[in-house]
Amino acid sequence: MTNHSNFNKSFILWITLVSAMGGLLFGYDWVVIGGAKPFYERFFDIAGSPQLQGWAMSSALIGCLFGAMGSGFFTERFGRKIPLIAAAILFTVAAAGTGLANSFNVFVIYRLIGGLGIGLASAISPMYIAEISPSYMRGRLVSINQLTIVLGILAAQITNYLIAEEVPVNATDKFILHSWNGQTGWRWMFWAGGVPAVLFFILSFFIPESPRFLCKTGKWESAERILSKIGGKAYAIDEKASIRDSLVYTSERFEWEKLLAKDVRPVLILGVFLAVFQQWCGINVIFNYAEEIFTAAGFSVTDMLFNVVITGAVNLVFTLLAMRLVDNWGRRNLMLLGASGLAVTYIFLGASYLFEWKGLIVLFLVITAIAAYAMTLAPITWVVLSEIFPNRLRGAAMAVATTALWIACFILTYTFPILNNLLDASGTFWLYAFICLAGFLFILKKLPENKGKTLEEIEKM
Repeated sequence: MTNHSNFNKSFILWITLVSAMGGLLFGYDWVVIGGAKPFYERFFDIAGSPQLQGWAMSSALIGCLFGAMGSGFFTERFGRKIPLIAAAILFTVAAAGTGLANSFNVFVIYRLIGGLGIGLASAISPMYIAEISPSYMRGRLVSINQLTIVLGILAAQITNYLIAEEVPVNATDKFILHSWNGQTGWRWMFWAGGVPAVLFFILSFFIPESPRFLCKTGKWESAERILSKIGGKAYAIDEKASIRDSLVYTSERFEWEKLLAKDVRPVLILGVFLAVFQQWCGINVIFNYAEEIFTAAGFSVTDMLFNVVITGAVNLVFTLLAMRLVDNWGRRNLMLLGASGLAVTYIFLGASYLFEWKGLIVLFLVITAIAAYAMTLAPITWVVLSEIFPNRLRGAAMAVATTALWIACFILTYTFPILNNLLDASGTFWLYAFICLAGFLFILKKLPENKGKTLEEIEKM
């Protein structure tokens, strides 16, 4: 057994934090649009069109979809490091271009570019962290990626709140359009994301390639040097032997058909289901459509921005709690807790809209839902996805699962305004409650516990 004191924790934490900056930008780019929404909609004159509103919010998800799909090809061919650098470039271009847009079509194009960056980073960052992590702390380290996503979300919420000037309660569309918020403020919300994007680009050159990818491509000496730096010589020798055993049946040329092999198919189905469920549990509509949710509960635009900051802080606190629990309580127990907790919360949230409960009770229920999600489904799904796939197919399988996640996210985001119109807020949240109950039953039956096991041990399992 490897002595835990031999691990170079500062080196492991450094490369984890740098790669997790992809998660930070994922979170920022994903949520910044929610705070800018009341202003760019007036600027582009789409406030009266649910279809164009949905397209503005969900267009980045098309980019996410293609980014996630492409991540399998790029990670199998170029490793993990080069695609992370490419993601940083895409984030930088998107931040600059979205803020400069003077037409709706140009705005959407740069949102698509940002989505490509999100798609790449969302697939590669957790996978890279899992591949460099010692088994006893892998859950916590992969959860750092979710922590940076949450920090990115909170940074976007605080940035939006600080940039936006106060909006009168009864402000008209014309007033908002011609205000500083409507002409310039929303641009600075997007431009602010360029600062961490440039920093991510620079720092990505200073992290090593994944040792498991190096082994897969026959660069055993390079892999051993990195593994030695992570855990010492004995750890490097043991890990190399385990990785070599797991790669016995790997051919030089990757074939996508291998993902449908009898021994891989059940794990791929499990991964795809968990990825889709993480989105269809419904929590992301709260981040993306905060304006509709809070204004329907009687809050003004300025109150809405402040409430969103509160939800972001709760998101951060409970993500930190998840990092403490994931390697103790285990993945399965936390996933079950999240699915059941959200189902119950959505039942009450739906009732609050049906019976027109206003103000703080809605804020409390929204915070409860975010806390349940942040402690369970948000980080743990990425932990499970990063560790359940075999070494020889991890990049491609992760791409398939992440692609499914972004397809599900697009459907969720695009359909919320439509469902909200057809079913009202109460019916929409009850629908999400039913989905959470179905997810609970599937996880109870199908998801094994992986805590404390190496990636190779999980593969044998």
